[in-house]
Formats: sequence, structure tokens, C-alpha cells
Amino acid sequence: MPFSLHQGDALGVLAGLPDGCVDSVITDPPYNSGGRTAKERTSRSAKQKYTSTDAKHSLGDFTGENMDQRSYAFWLTQIMTEAHRLTRTGGTALLFTDWRQLPVTTDAIQAAGWLWRGVLAWNKPQVRPQKGRFKQSCEFIVWASKGAIDGSRNPVYLPGLYSASQPSGVKRQHITQKPVEVMRELVKISPEGGTVLDFCAGSGSTGVAALLEGRDFIGVEKTEHYASIAADRLTETVRETLTQDDVALTT
Repeated sequence: MPFSLHQGDALGVLAGLPDGCVDSVITDPPYNSGGRTAKERTSRSAKQKYTSTDAKHSLGDFTGENMDQRSYAFWLTQIMTEAHRLTRTGGTALLFTDWRQLPVTTDAIQAAGWLWRGVLAWNKPQVRPQKGRFKQSCEFIVWASKGAIDGSRNPVYLPGLYSASQPSGVKRQHITQKPVEVMRELVKISPEGGTVLDFCAGSGSTGVAALLEGRDFIGVEKTEHYASIAADRLTETVRETLTQDDVALTT
């Protein structure tokens, strides 16, 4: 199979994987953002923070959204240190974040041993305008490498700005789901036939994109509900992308 999906705590799962088994780490960790006070940070679930009360259908909640900034930096440094061990020399890491957690994310990724390369931007056109203010329509992707990048190994020219709306309606299967069209562009930083790791796999969008673009995928998701959704999406993607050459006939 071109993918493996693990249901469990990311640090525990990653500790059991071998050195240098992935080419790129592309993930959307819980931002732990938006709480101005301890009460705001600890009294609201992820679902309450990221979905409106008039949402058309119910989405499953997830944990890990109640850390203060120092705790988040410590956790992210720990897990990105482990991810650094799993990544081949010259491999890359891409982490989604918002404006509040952008500074601590760049700190953590460097503390974990990565070479910080820059920040990409994801524009969300359908974000609600705010009277007298700028729209909060941009999320960021901090990217880094494990040492020097050999451009000849993966000679791609990728943009630094992406624009797409978050899935809506029945297509939205996770509270913070990212659009597959954006993820398909991002996974191209991994060489063709390479392996992409997402240790906060959610509903599996990174994995779907990786499979569609000819990459293998390793996913880790803590929430059983979302791990099940991701497994279904990944399996369906494999079915859709199978060709006759992938099937061996026996007589």
C-alpha cells in the first residue's frame, strides 16, 4: 500500500518509526491560538473556536487546543525534533500556523534542528469581512529543510502564495480542513515517489494530495473519529488512482 495510517499519540507513534524514512513533513498542528485569557483558552473546545453556531452539519471535536504559548512551543519543538530524525538529509518540513503563533512556530522549528527557509501564505477568499478592519483571510506555512537542498533531486518551481477556500457543506469533514488543491501543490516539495509524513493527519487531506501526486504517505491521527474518516478517504483515493499497470494478473 502507498500509505500507512496510525491512530494514536503522535510522539509515541513517531518514536517507533525508523530514521530517514520520509522526504517531507507536511502538517497542520493544533494552533492553540486565540485565547487572550486562561479562561478563554481552557473553556472552549476546538469545535467552539473554529465553527459557527449555524454550521449546516456537525463536525467531530479534537483535543490539544488548550496549551498556552510556552507549552505549545515546548510540544512543537519536541515533535519536530522527532520528525527531524525521521527525515532524510535534504528533506523538508511545512507547518501551517496563524498570525498569532507564527513567531513561536519559527522558533520551535529552528530549535528542533531545522533550517528555516521562509514563510508561505494561504489566502482564503471567502473569509467574512470586518467593518473598519482588515480581513483575517491569511494563514501561513512555515517551511524549513534538514540541511542543504539538492535542487537537482526534485527540480520543481513552486509558488509562495496559494488561494483557495476551505471545503464547505458536506465536503467539510474536519473543523480545520485544508483544501486538497492547496495540499497537492505543497506535496510537490517532496520528490516524485517520495514519502510525506503528516503527524496531525485529521481527515487525511495531506495524504489524499500525496497519493494523487504520486507520493507515498505516512499519517498519524490521535482522534479515532477522524482517523476513521482519513482511512476511508485514503483508501478511496488509492482505488481511484489505480491503473492497469498497478494490478498484477495471475493465471
